[in-house]
Amino acid sequence: MRKRLLLGFLATTVVVLLLIGTTGCNSLSGKTPLSLVGGTVTREPSAAIFVSKKAPVMVSMLVNPDRLEGDLSKLKTSLLANTRIDYRKDIQPWLGNEITLAVTTLDIDRDPENGRQLGYLMALTTNQPEKSREFVNVFFSQRVLAGANLAVEQYKGVKLIYENPQLIATADTRGYTQIEESFIRVHPRASAVQNHLSGAVVGDRFVLFANEPKVLRDAINNVQAGNLNLTSSSQYQQATKQVPKGALAVSFLNLPIIAQWQGLELPNKIYDSQIISLVSNPKGLLTETAFLTKEDLLPSEQLSKPVGALQYIPASAGLAISGSDLSNLDKGNLAQLWQQVTAAVSGSEEDVISRLVQPLTDIQKRWDINLREDIFNWVQGEYAIALLPHPDQTTPDWIFVVEKSDATPAGISGLDHIATSHGLSLSSLTLGKQQISSWTELTTATTKSDVAKDRELFTIVAKVRGVHTTQGNYEIITNSIEVMDQVLNPKENPLIENPNFQDSIAAIPQPNQGYIYIDWTKSQQIIEHQLPILKLVSVLGKSFFHNLRSLTVSSYGSETGILKGGVFFELGVRS
Repeated sequence: MRKRLLLGFLATTVVVLLLIGTTGCNSLSGKTPLSLVGGTVTREPSAAIFVSKKAPVMVSMLVNPDRLEGDLSKLKTSLLANTRIDYRKDIQPWLGNEITLAVTTLDIDRDPENGRQLGYLMALTTNQPEKSREFVNVFFSQRVLAGANLAVEQYKGVKLIYENPQLIATADTRGYTQIEESFIRVHPRASAVQNHLSGAVVGDRFVLFANEPKVLRDAINNVQAGNLNLTSSSQYQQATKQVPKGALAVSFLNLPIIAQWQGLELPNKIYDSQIISLVSNPKGLLTETAFLTKEDLLPSEQLSKPVGALQYIPASAGLAISGSDLSNLDKGNLAQLWQQVTAAVSGSEEDVISRLVQPLTDIQKRWDINLREDIFNWVQGEYAIALLPHPDQTTPDWIFVVEKSDATPAGISGLDHIATSHGLSLSSLTLGKQQISSWTELTTATTKSDVAKDRELFTIVAKVRGVHTTQGNYEIITNSIEVMDQVLNPKENPLIENPNFQDSIAAIPQPNQGYIYIDWTKSQQIIEHQLPILKLVSVLGKSFFHNLRSLTVSSYGSETGILKGGVFFELGVRS
């Protein structure tokens, strides 16, 4: 129970800071999912002075919970579950405008032989120093009544209070119990070291909690030796300049150390750190991120408006990817980032994007097409790729729109050749008034003759595997005649004129490199089928995902050594 107390508190705080604003979506006020009740927020965490430059991750909420509208009162209750702490009585009177949580080290005692014990630090700002000191003293007094053994220590002018459980004496000099020794023999990587809930009030501004007194001592050392803490890091200083005004929460990640934490060997170590900011928006939430590197980044084409290819994408699309110039896809900054991030997130180099556009990946395997060599290399202008959910099947339909260039005729001819080499027939058809080309698979079927029962009648069955045509300055490729008909003879406005799409891209800064737009209401089942982990995520953030309409991803910015991007979550109450 003792070690669950702080760890549960800290773990819940992580969820709070990562999902702040999403749990308040059950009772949206108007169209604003999250808003501040007066005042402003700071731009960067002041508690960074306690956190080592080598810390894997630091997450900060930069606003007092009482200044947030929504159902955050429930969040406060869940945050303090099983702690015997009454937020309104014990914390509200003194809590300031910042709550920071950090994983400070991968192993507190740096001894791999006794297992890895992460260091956790939580820092809360205080507006009433005396009340916060009283809270810490009363809190640990209650721990004594619950059976804890406490120790008090003066360290560099700061009083530390921490639990000091007395272990059963054994012949082992480490002080492990016999049960613990037996467990370690079976599990040599395990650690029998208990977490020692620790707390301190530093100066008149901060209340600190940690899972070990050494974590508190290190935090104090980081303040007094300024070159040890995050604020002295040039990368951190550069990163915090990217935090937008009014950010509600900020997270800073040391990517190489996080990879070490997860036991990963990154194939590409270009990006050293990342900062993530959460900003409220009248239509939803914008998560902005900046990846930092000491290497020179390649110049990338920036678009000042959505690509024209989107005019051929129906509003019924569940997923749409748009941008310009696929020919350099594998050489750009995003490609290098994707290799690093995919390995860090999934523990492998598996391309998660390819799972999102699974129908195109299936075509690549079935017809022996290399998307990069056979298609992407000749797409030098605008493009749009879309998946359309199909009510009668789990696999969605697809559309690929390409702006014509000098390389387009040869590219289309190459696809025609691949189709015919796999036994498909190349046919010319008329759809309405438009001439289209189709890749058709011809097979035979037999039926019994009504006249001569002993005779079989043969019929030719044609299955269209793909169609393409030219419209204006664009080449359009789809998987069926029905989809092509939606494009050429639309019964609804295109995606680019859809109000939800317009609201989403309006939240993304311009110029940018295009968009990945996901209509969550239409593609939730498809995406969760391709990425099962999202089912778990949607359960954990049930209220958020229930009100999620769409999410839009983009990259933008061209500062030296910085790759910026954002994800906009469009939120709204579902009926």
